Amino acid sequence: MTQTTHTATAAATDERADLLEALAKQRYFLRFTTRDLTDEQAGQRTTASELCLGGLIKHVASTERSWVDFILNGPSATDDFTAMTEADWAQRADEFRMLPGETLEGVLAEYEEVARRTEELVAALPDLNAAHPLPKAPWFEADARWSARRTLLHIIAETAQHAGHADIIRESLDGAKSMG
Repeated sequence: MTQTTHTATAAATDERADLLEALAKQRYFLRFTTRDLTDEQAGQRTTASELCLGGLIKHVASTERSWVDFILNGPSATDDFTAMTEADWAQRADEFRMLPGETLEGVLAEYEEVARRTEELVAALPDLNAAHPLPKAPWFEADARWSARRTLLHIIAETAQHAGHADIIRESLDGAKSMG
């Protein structure tokens, strides 16, 4: 009985380590796109989209923070996207750009704090299977539920997707690439 319990605990620990390692790798690639940039460059749009490198990091940090709040408190911790006003959407759009007074150093420091909080939560969660109903949003299936595990996988996927966006923006800015 003790051996089975120990093996189950080791497997859970290994799973958590794997999830955190995958997330750390994607965070690295996202942050790496900002190496040696000025605040002005971090806020510069280089493609047809509204995205800039500093804004992408702000958005990923905000999204990760929101999903961690969801893991802890369920959908009450997040926005009801079906009830958002134009002003709410405009405020949300500010996540995607560097605003006056914001610095790349400040944006990266905030992202580091969000990462630290996520890592502490993953280590302390009693059960990765604990699930909550998803918040209301037109892009979610009605009555769907996500476990903490599924939510962490979503955070990893979101970070990876935006790291790819950031790589394109950086290459368009000055030719630098994350890989290759």
